[in-house]
Amino acid sequence: MVVQDSSDAGDTRMGVQLEPFLHQVGGHLSVMKYDEHTVCKPLISQEQRFYETLPLAMKRFTPQYKGTITVHLRKDSLGHLRLVANPLKENRGPFKVSTESAAVAIWQTLQQTTGGSGGARPLAEWQHAQLAHSLKESPATALLRSEFHLNAQVSSLVEDANRNQAERRSFNPWGLYCHQAHLTRLCTEYPENKRHRFLLLENVVSQYKHPCILDLKMGTRQHGDDVSEEKKARHMRKCAQSTSACLGVRICGMQVYQVDKRHFLCKDKYYGRKLSVEGFRQGLCQFLHDGTRLRTELLEPIRRQLQALLSVIRSQSSYRFYSSSLLIIYDAQEPAERAPDGLHPQKVLETAHGSSSCCVAKVDIRMIDFAHTTYKGSQNEHTTYEGPDPGYIFGLENLIQILQDIQEGE
Repeated sequence: MVVQDSSDAGDTRMGVQLEPFLHQVGGHLSVMKYDEHTVCKPLISQEQRFYETLPLAMKRFTPQYKGTITVHLRKDSLGHLRLVANPLKENRGPFKVSTESAAVAIWQTLQQTTGGSGGARPLAEWQHAQLAHSLKESPATALLRSEFHLNAQVSSLVEDANRNQAERRSFNPWGLYCHQAHLTRLCTEYPENKRHRFLLLENVVSQYKHPCILDLKMGTRQHGDDVSEEKKARHMRKCAQSTSACLGVRICGMQVYQVDKRHFLCKDKYYGRKLSVEGFRQGLCQFLHDGTRLRTELLEPIRRQLQALLSVIRSQSSYRFYSSSLLIIYDAQEPAERAPDGLHPQKVLETAHGSSSCCVAKVDIRMIDFAHTTYKGSQNEHTTYEGPDPGYIFGLENLIQILQDIQEGE
């Protein structure tokens, strides 16, 4: 929704209220919805520079970079905290979104439920320990566990202005969890009038009806060159104890639409860290299962796009994509949308980044999260590497092979 921002003396302009992005399945930084086709996230200079100097060959495998915005925290008349964005001059004007947005309604209800028995106190007044306790008691955030089905219980949080039940829907609460943590940091670590910079990026699932998303942490190393020894040791331990070490890839989160129950099955990063090699393979199968059948017709298009990405990564000398993720995305297929009898599903499926010949299913892969990516000439360059990223290549090769084994029924 568009709101008037007059927080600076003599400065009255229109701002855009940011919404939690309900299709965030992994990561720890909050991703926000700016408009239907655009998301935003806190700006990290190293990631901004990566997008601004991105090699042409990689652009088809990354979200489109749309510039930056300034963001600040505001409290409305009901005491609800919200982030309001002011577009910079080079960006387009604000995009109007519905005031009945599900994300806004859910978030406002979440704030009310975390107010505790003492009423709706401002979030800034909560200490970290108190907030963590209130989150544990919240009906919405209680659903944050390794495996959960989200349907009527969460849908009851969404009500319109007349207190009527809104359209039933399911969503992945991980984005709300990240958003809550982000607001807590903003409230406790920065002055109230502090302006923050955010990156504007393409919403890569905007064209999907029921986006099924797999977030894979790629490579055998997850720490950047600039991290502390303590953080380095922590990341190395996570890699050694997960499939990152032996496969060069681990599951960081996913959501899969179950067509029989009409809601998403969700997994988080804690689930992914516990998986063995066989567990990882079963996790991929679960990602491709819609509750009624294994979507085997998706395997070839996914493998084809991964193979194309592998060729591009092999040609990028000096790049190291430490701690980056790879998204595999496809659209759930309702029973009425399935291929007619006698027509092979793959004939109906040809896709390329949101376009499809018959509009039945879309398949896409995108690299994201480049805060710790380093390359020759990058800002904060600590070490210059030669050749392509061996850990990322190792992970892609294993991922492609496992998908091929699934396709061949092994």
